[in-house]
Amino acid sequence: MTWERVRLGDIATVVSGATPKTGVDEYWDGDIAWATPKDLSGLGRKYISETESYITEKGYKSCSTILLPPNSVLLSSRAPIGHVAINAIPMATNQGFKSLIPKQGALDASYLYHWLKSQTSYLNSLGRGATFKEVSKTIVEDIEIPLPPLPVQQRIAAVLDEVDALRQKRERSIEGLEALRESAYIHHLAESQASSVRVRVSDLIDPHRGGMRTGPFGSQLLHSEFVDDPSGIMVLGIDNAVKNRFRYTGERYITPEKYEGLRRYTVHPGDVLVTIMGTCGRVAIVPSNIPTAINTKHLCAMSLNEQCLPEYLHATLIYNPSVLKQMGASARGAIMDGLNMGIISALEFDLPEVSEQRKLQTVFAEIDSLTDAALHARQTEGVLLSSLQTRAFSGKLNLRELTLS
Repeated sequence: MTWERVRLGDIATVVSGATPKTGVDEYWDGDIAWATPKDLSGLGRKYISETESYITEKGYKSCSTILLPPNSVLLSSRAPIGHVAINAIPMATNQGFKSLIPKQGALDASYLYHWLKSQTSYLNSLGRGATFKEVSKTIVEDIEIPLPPLPVQQRIAAVLDEVDALRQKRERSIEGLEALRESAYIHHLAESQASSVRVRVSDLIDPHRGGMRTGPFGSQLLHSEFVDDPSGIMVLGIDNAVKNRFRYTGERYITPEKYEGLRRYTVHPGDVLVTIMGTCGRVAIVPSNIPTAINTKHLCAMSLNEQCLPEYLHATLIYNPSVLKQMGASARGAIMDGLNMGIISALEFDLPEVSEQRKLQTVFAEIDSLTDAALHARQTEGVLLSSLQTRAFSGKLNLRELTLS
């Protein structure tokens, strides 16, 4: 069946937040939880029970923020639009929210939470404003939501909660594997001191395979140079190194004819990539099945000699405390902290013999295999959740499927 669509303003009270004056000490560090969109950005769960900032009773009364009762739904309405959570305790917010207090007996908070979570793109399309997009109170009130009877809302929310709990468990598993990977490196670092020698990154570069280099295309991308043709030559950028793993994007290509003059920028399987603009210091290894590709100016590519395995340098650049300190102390940039090839090539660390590196490489391979399986499972669970959301909110989910075991 198709559920009736109802205005949010008819089944929930939409309220805005506000900020007490930041220069008045007596308004801050009280016992009233006060949320900003930042509190929701890394939350990763449905309920929010604490905030980074707290305000006093005087601070609360000094501005137009509203103390939301527990089980309200917080919706960030700007910078960014679409973060959602349910408050587990009484909570106020800043002006970056249009929060919803469901009317008792009409709307289930968890059902609303899941519906809003499934509508991020739609909510962003409703944003208005020249400087930054914002969704107004009136717009939120006019949003229409499919509204089955309350018991059905609760059953739908319970099923989506179960799938979401599975997703969170998977996330914790992936985080645990990453922590295990780092722990393996730190342990190996201590155990291999006897066979290690002090080196710089510049000592490990193979000039015959390209050495250390950035590419020909900078921040002012010459779009006329690129073609939308996967049969062309791929151009790798900072979006190909995400969370210290290589990721295919397939967004930029140049023609084979253009590549003839740019062969010196070719990246090779096993090259280590480091982002030097944007979010600096993300590291990835070029996979063995990479098609012919070059890199941009924002991505440093390093071809290594026989002294160092790519997996070892990759781990060193993301886990080694001494190297991280060197990168933080040297990073510079006009707008944001930036790296360059001079900083990277000068990084110093203790390098064990290749035979010792291979032992760590074997451990990494086992951990990475488990991580790949977990990432695949997470993707499958995401597809399942999306499918369930679509069917549930359109009334096409068999009610028998909503009976929990």
